[in-house]
Amino acid sequence: MAQKTFIIAEAGVNHNGDIKLAKALIDAAAEAGADCVKFQTWKTELLVTPTAKMAQYQIENTSNTTTQFEMLKSLELSYTDFVELKDYCDNKNIIFMSTPDETQSATFLNNLQNQFKIGSGELTNLPFLSHIASFRKPIILSTGMSNLTEIELALNTLKTSGITIDMVTILHATTQYPTPMQEVNLLAMNTIKNAFPGVKVGYSDHTLGIEIPIAAVAMGATIIEKHFTLDKKMSGPDHKASLNPVELCEMVSAIRNLEVALGTGIKEPSISELQNIPIVRKSIVASKPISKGQKLTEDNLTVMRPGTGIPPSRWSEILGTTANMDYQPGELIK
Repeated sequence: MAQKTFIIAEAGVNHNGDIKLAKALIDAAAEAGADCVKFQTWKTELLVTPTAKMAQYQIENTSNTTTQFEMLKSLELSYTDFVELKDYCDNKNIIFMSTPDETQSATFLNNLQNQFKIGSGELTNLPFLSHIASFRKPIILSTGMSNLTEIELALNTLKTSGITIDMVTILHATTQYPTPMQEVNLLAMNTIKNAFPGVKVGYSDHTLGIEIPIAAVAMGATIIEKHFTLDKKMSGPDHKASLNPVELCEMVSAIRNLEVALGTGIKEPSISELQNIPIVRKSIVASKPISKGQKLTEDNLTVMRPGTGIPPSRWSEILGTTANMDYQPGELIK
């Protein structure tokens, strides 16, 4: 049977800077059956310059902000908030994780989580990668906006800093919210897997709907990350490209069904099929009256259901033999 996919319900910044909303997102993720709920942790003053511009999707989906600094400051939670959220996740029996966006927050999070997710924006931030690697914990590395050369450099940096390849899962991603279907390039997940033997692969999805992450699981993704929100109509950069709680439940359920459906890979009759073999398959039967001692030929034999007699796979073997009894049309040859 296929291994269980690690499903990350990406709350991200969809709490809008409100810890009560963050807890409600945890409730929704736990109820949906996700393995992990993930946030993002930063200190705005350490992350972005005061004049840094916003992405177009951020401009379209937010209000009353004109710079990244203003937007991020309005979404920022305190370290104390994250300690409270970690405890809340523990009580809800769901794994807490948050993506750090600068080194101070990474150091803080090291006390709260057993693995690290590195966002696509930090893939080329080699000093940051080295800092995360120093914690010697499993790493989920997202690769939106990158090429294989940049991924290789990031991997080499992690390995040089003490991370072994089996500790890394690389997520294919397209950093656009929402991602157009023609830009998903899901086959790149296989390209990554082939380029870096031994690494695990997964998919971080920003498309609308749930079909692409399900397809990624069918292709071998070991981790799926998907944004979700309580209400897509909220103001905020990621709400519109997120799943609502019902859709999140549907995605988790579909992935779990797919895991079961993938099976063992051994081609053999299933348990439920066995009872249908004699009903659906055919046997060699008489097509006209045959007398004992008469030769069995294509002229007096045919193939019909049920499959309880000599199978037609033995057709050549039976032709030319002698009937050992009288047969009426439709009677199984014995």
